[in-house]
Amino acid sequence: MPPSTFAGLGLSAATSGALARRGLETPFAVQRMVIPDVLAGRDVLVRSPTGSGKTLAFGAPLADRIEATDPRPSALVLAPTRELAAQIVDELHGVAHARALAIAAVYGGVGIVKQARLAARAHVVVATPGRLLDLIGRGDLSLARVRLLVLDEADRMLDMGFRPAVERLVDMTPADRQTLMFSATLDGEVGRLAARYTRDALRHDHAPSPERRGRVDHRFVRVRHERKLDHLVEELREAGEGRTLVFVRTKRGADRLVKRLGARDVEAVAMHGNKSQAQRERALARFESGRVGTLVATDVAARGIDVEGITHVINFDAPGAREDYVHRVGRTARAGASGVGITFVVDDQAR
Repeated sequence: MPPSTFAGLGLSAATSGALARRGLETPFAVQRMVIPDVLAGRDVLVRSPTGSGKTLAFGAPLADRIEATDPRPSALVLAPTRELAAQIVDELHGVAHARALAIAAVYGGVGIVKQARLAARAHVVVATPGRLLDLIGRGDLSLARVRLLVLDEADRMLDMGFRPAVERLVDMTPADRQTLMFSATLDGEVGRLAARYTRDALRHDHAPSPERRGRVDHRFVRVRHERKLDHLVEELREAGEGRTLVFVRTKRGADRLVKRLGARDVEAVAMHGNKSQAQRERALARFESGRVGTLVATDVAARGIDVEGITHVINFDAPGAREDYVHRVGRTARAGASGVGITFVVDDQAR
């Protein structure tokens, strides 16, 4: 079969069939690059942006590299945030089930006893570093027989201060494991981590092709502080059926804005660090399904959100730095779609 299909890349009938049932038959570029190498047992280093299809690039061949009779866990995926960990499990559940494999998420903010029980039975554990160390410290889990290790969004894990925890966890896995590392950059500290933990790794640099880079209409709207809500309501109503991500500076500000929008008959949900994990997952599910068209989030809470079809990003509170602006507005115009980035500039910021 040609490599333009998942079966043609070498995936099993069970795995490619599970993807086909989801309507996924043509691999993305990063999947065509990476899947054959993972199936061949090679370590890989992949520079690839969020939203490029990288989860299936490691997850689909990972499912084929493990058997239902293997020790548990046989595969470990480390991710920087609980939102991303939950999304990875959701994305890989179908291929894992097709191969009779159990997969479980491990992250903070939920009860540890049930989570530990599910993780101990799982062939594939997807975890944030801190909570995984908690489970290991309690004696609930061992990494001694992990054959396949994935470090997803490695740069963000280091940015968030997880390097000591990541190093402790990796050192608990067998030296002859297969290691897959995905990151937006492979330079600097990430490069040093890669050199330490991979062997003869194949490197893939994946940048979206020009036709997949959507056009973003960047708009800066000067507003008086007392009229910000009015302008936001206008923009949301103009956005129509699209999904809109609204950024605010503080957790309190997110909750307050959702209430103020509700008073204007605009339904929105908030996501920030003071919400319980269940509340965050419900909010994200309502937004992702389209039941609610507006998600209000802080910068930290938005890390790990990978939702397709965001048409508008509105900076209700202006970002603090250029990098924050790039990360915020980068949530729209993915996979070739166009998008709009709107920043409210109050009088004392207009300079």
